[in-house]
Amino acid sequence: MSDQKIFEVLKQFRTEGVLKEVRPYGNGHINQTFLVVNTVGDGVHRYILQKINRNVFRNPDQLMENIICVTDHMKYEIEKNGGDPERETLTLISCRDGKRYYVIEEREYYRMYEFVEDSICLEQAEKPEQFYESALAFGKFQGRMTSFDAGKLHEVIPNFHHTPMRYDALQRAAELDALQRASEVREELSFIESVKDRIFYCQRQLEGGRIPIRVTHNDTKLNNVLMDAVTGKSKCVIDLDTVMPGISVFDFGDSIRFGANAAPEDETDLSKVYLDTTLYEAYREGYLEGCAGRLTVREVELLPHGALTMTFECGMRFLTDYLEGDVYFKTNHAAHNLERARCQFALAKDMLLKWDQMR
Repeated sequence: MSDQKIFEVLKQFRTEGVLKEVRPYGNGHINQTFLVVNTVGDGVHRYILQKINRNVFRNPDQLMENIICVTDHMKYEIEKNGGDPERETLTLISCRDGKRYYVIEEREYYRMYEFVEDSICLEQAEKPEQFYESALAFGKFQGRMTSFDAGKLHEVIPNFHHTPMRYDALQRAAELDALQRASEVREELSFIESVKDRIFYCQRQLEGGRIPIRVTHNDTKLNNVLMDAVTGKSKCVIDLDTVMPGISVFDFGDSIRFGANAAPEDETDLSKVYLDTTLYEAYREGYLEGCAGRLTVREVELLPHGALTMTFECGMRFLTDYLEGDVYFKTNHAAHNLERARCQFALAKDMLLKWDQMR
């Protein structure tokens, strides 16, 4: 994006001070993100400017409506309970026309947030306390949003965590076998078939009315929580693009799938892949504390099922992409998605071995 375009976009937002600097920021893979620094008297005021990726998010108006609803409700809940709404949730900057995002003629969408000062993002938990803090943040997010009607939100990515549909997509890819790769993955396909009923369990619980639809984040990774740079305590959940109606146990489960695996997501030595139960227990404790009793008894009982389901679902998505020619996930080599899938299935197998402890 040209400097001239950035300057024209910045003029549309109600910011304080005089522009001093704007530069690319962070390591996100979806949206273009910039740090904006303005001079205000003897100090500075910083903002985050983002251009929304329309190749990923086809209806950015609905996406922004979701974010506005969620941040407004979070501020209400935080302030009502004596918290700091400026540091405990994201703050959108209004445009000069009163809207909270800006669209230019080319149908490019931009938004701006207050920069949360004295905060850091962690890519990996170095100790259980950090994983606990991320769980506390996502639990608070879930707990605060239980008083909001999830039906008011748009489903920005339809059927994102509909596990039976992910299974059906995998079966279609295996039957089509466009790249003649299905013969390599017979063992994985057989394993999935053997546990199909278990990985459909949460979806069936939802369809049977046993658990409610909630406001879910859907990308509950450690690096989507801002930590206080001094105290190390969690402050703010970020990256709200995938917030939409969903199942609370899937937010919990995706954190476990990603953060409690003892190995990297593409580890090829599967003997190194296992569920770190210390991290699992730290996350469970933090998540339930953050939720503050606002989940139902059945939702709490289903937390381990959420972890197992999200692990299988992610593995199926990697495997589907491998069979289809690696068209969705970025890969570094020909077998990368297959390696990722096998890593997820190895983690799922270890979860099954540790099932009683997880429960």
